Amino acid sequence: MTAGSGIRPRSEADHARATLGKAAHENFPVAPFFVPQAWREGLLAVYGYARLVDDIGDGDLAPGGGDAALLGVAPEHAEDRLALLDAFEADLLRVFDGAPRHPLLRDLQPVVARHRLTPEPFLGLIAANRQDQQVTRYATYQDLLDYCELSANPVGRLVLALTGTASPERIRRSDAVCTALQIVEHLQDVAEDLGRDRIYLPAEDMARFRVRESDLAAPSAGAAVRSLIAYQAERAGHLLDEGAPLVGSVHGRLRLLLAGFVGGGRAALAAVAGAGFDVLSGPPKAAKHRLLREVGAVLRTAPREG
Repeated sequence: MTAGSGIRPRSEADHARATLGKAAHENFPVAPFFVPQAWREGLLAVYGYARLVDDIGDGDLAPGGGDAALLGVAPEHAEDRLALLDAFEADLLRVFDGAPRHPLLRDLQPVVARHRLTPEPFLGLIAANRQDQQVTRYATYQDLLDYCELSANPVGRLVLALTGTASPERIRRSDAVCTALQIVEHLQDVAEDLGRDRIYLPAEDMARFRVRESDLAAPSAGAAVRSLIAYQAERAGHLLDEGAPLVGSVHGRLRLLLAGFVGGGRAALAAVAGAGFDVLSGPPKAAKHRLLREVGAVLRTAPREG
């Protein structure tokens, strides 16, 4: 970047703020005001980590190569996503034993120490983004679920760890919710993902509904694509139903937080259905009032356990 370019280099704080600012566009509240400050700090640190690794994998880092420089990647490799992911993994390991370079990872370090978090869920998110560089189509629904095990489920497990509420049954329910949220996001972003030469709709289901890849490039969805999207949305809804008892297994503010995740997924599915399952003309997004309504419904219907 030259002095005459008219673009000011971003400070480390600018990089962190730009990444964390994307939380407002998620389908669910990331770190709402009502949670305890210690939880909020932890949730924001984990979100910053997850958002940054996804931005690396999607090629959505801020222009100028600032993140690459922070990670110690040479300018000639600043656009090499696999090289960036390798450097990011090395910096993650410094969180557990050393001094990380990136400000978002420095913010993560005290959270990891306070809650005794382990590297595995963080490494899973990196593995998912490496897979995105090498796998662009999924033959079966099970293949997609295996991908979600890396790309989504670690986040829910981290939330449980941050709040000290992890148990085998809660992890199972959390995995169902997180996989559902990932599938919903894929449905909303079919057109955007195709622009990156990625399709997260299983090939076996595309064949069943007689949907070709060229159909996904249309400006609006035809009947076959709408039927396929409706089928995948139904699957995601079943996963949310499977995971919803997680909300009833906890108490207090955590109950409200988890209801936000489940309600956010249901509100997003309602938006997809409200668009007639046409996700090609633009990603359907839930209105805030619909999100609040769905969260309220989850809280009313979730059976209390314990």
